[in-house]
Amino acid sequence: MAKYFIKRVAYGLVTLFVLVTLTFFMQQLLPGDPFLGDKNLPEATMEALYAKYGLDKPLWMQYFIYLGNCLHGDLGVSLQNNREITTIIAESFVVSFDVGIRAIIFAFVLGVILGTVAAIKRGRAVDTVCMFIALIGVSVPSFIVASILQYFLAMKLTMATGTTFFATTGWNDWNSKILPVFALGFGSLAQISRLTRTSMLDVLGQDYIKTAKAKGLSQSAIIWKHALRNAIMPVVTVLGPIAAGVLTGGFVVENIFSIPGMGRYFVQSIQNRDYTLIAGTTIFYGAFLIVANLVVDLVYGIIDPRVKLEEG
Repeated sequence: MAKYFIKRVAYGLVTLFVLVTLTFFMQQLLPGDPFLGDKNLPEATMEALYAKYGLDKPLWMQYFIYLGNCLHGDLGVSLQNNREITTIIAESFVVSFDVGIRAIIFAFVLGVILGTVAAIKRGRAVDTVCMFIALIGVSVPSFIVASILQYFLAMKLTMATGTTFFATTGWNDWNSKILPVFALGFGSLAQISRLTRTSMLDVLGQDYIKTAKAKGLSQSAIIWKHALRNAIMPVVTVLGPIAAGVLTGGFVVENIFSIPGMGRYFVQSIQNRDYTLIAGTTIFYGAFLIVANLVVDLVYGIIDPRVKLEEG
């Protein structure tokens, strides 16, 4: 277990190093100048700004300075508002994490239930309905789902009834959280339900399930106590990529619903050519997803004793 953990951490650190390096050099290729925008600043002012942020140094020197700062947890200062990027992340990630974790829980719980029910009722109307919902979920991007929900349930429904059931923006009361969570988690719900159905059908055909039926165990006991434990393992393995999809998809969804999370800052940083903020948020999200995937790998090893963790 310890050997496996050390190996996974080492892989994660190498991945993070590559991410930092690529992020630094890719931002150098972005067009435009973060200090200009639509303004024409005097040359002396431009030189002072470049000197202040160390942009007047050779590129290789900028890279090693940036790498050293990252090792000390210093992601730099926003070029647009002169705020520490770590401060911006600390304030906004709490909101983004809240949105994301709710969406993942919603997708996981409901996806497993729908997939299990579809497997039990294979070939029946319930199975068809569940898989049709899943097909829509994997076909329609989260930002389209968010726009549709906002237009019909938050705006049109309010206009038709005179009562606000769902808020169009913000992240405060329960009625402002339902639509963003649903929009963000719907695609993942579809993936999980389809994977659960496939896995459950495979498990239900195993000999030990047939033995349990022969012993007279009830269907509910067979499904929820025996079959689901093994059927859910493939689902656990994809939670890392699903978390990545939810977090990156949250960028646009947060902007649609005006949620004060990291997604809003990330989109604004691209629009404003705020290179340091783009790099800082990218590196932070990369580190977060590396840790998330590491946790998923360890959890999978715990719930499935057959996995030889020491072999990596």
